[in-house]
Amino acid sequence: MKRYLTLGYGAASYIVFVVAFLYAIGFVGNIVVPRTVDHGIAAPIGEAAAVNAVLLGLFAVQHSVMARPVFKRWWTRFVPPSIERSTYVWLSSVALLLLYWQWRTMPALIWDVRQPVARLTLWALFWLGWAMVFASTFMINHFDLFGLRQVYLAWRGKPYTELDFHTHLFYRLVRHPLMLGFIVAFWAAPTMRAGHLLFAIATTAYILIALQLEERDLVAALGDKYREYRRQVPMLLPLPHRHTTETIRQS
Repeated sequence: MKRYLTLGYGAASYIVFVVAFLYAIGFVGNIVVPRTVDHGIAAPIGEAAAVNAVLLGLFAVQHSVMARPVFKRWWTRFVPPSIERSTYVWLSSVALLLLYWQWRTMPALIWDVRQPVARLTLWALFWLGWAMVFASTFMINHFDLFGLRQVYLAWRGKPYTELDFHTHLFYRLVRHPLMLGFIVAFWAAPTMRAGHLLFAIATTAYILIALQLEERDLVAALGDKYREYRRQVPMLLPLPHRHTTETIRQS
């Protein structure tokens, strides 16, 4: 029974993530969903800026603190390791859903691109960014990243094993294509209003800070293997002069 509950918990957490992820596309792009980055709860500008900043901060703190190895070692004293990742995914998704629900409208217009080709190009970049995010999760291990592999192994009664370090496709061009996809999607806006600008600035700043912490953890875990990868491949921008013709070794 415990194994089935573990599997069900992981599946439910993943479903909540899928809902939060799909809503994020509509939220940022002002597509279909009832509350978006440009159309939230009406409020005075000061209140809107303060509430939105708090919502973004809550997500950033939860998402970053719970990802640190030190926190995980403490957290798994209370939460079974088999559902640690699923719990992280679930809480991250809840933080996002709270943000969507309580987001305040900041309607001031920053830019509005009307030239048809330029507007179409920005929309293409928006969708390219989200496609890059989705594809990048499968280039590492989508099911491990979102906790499904962990609960599946627990259901099978098998111990969890760490994944080997590999660099597939996008990861040969930049070290963090998933985060690059988010940045592209957040900034590729044909119409940019103050709320969207706040969201884009805050999330980009968070990504840049969080990547420094993640890289430190990766170096601690992988040592020279990751240091060599870091020398060979740029962090976010695929700049040709940073690459060498030597193929990065696979482990």
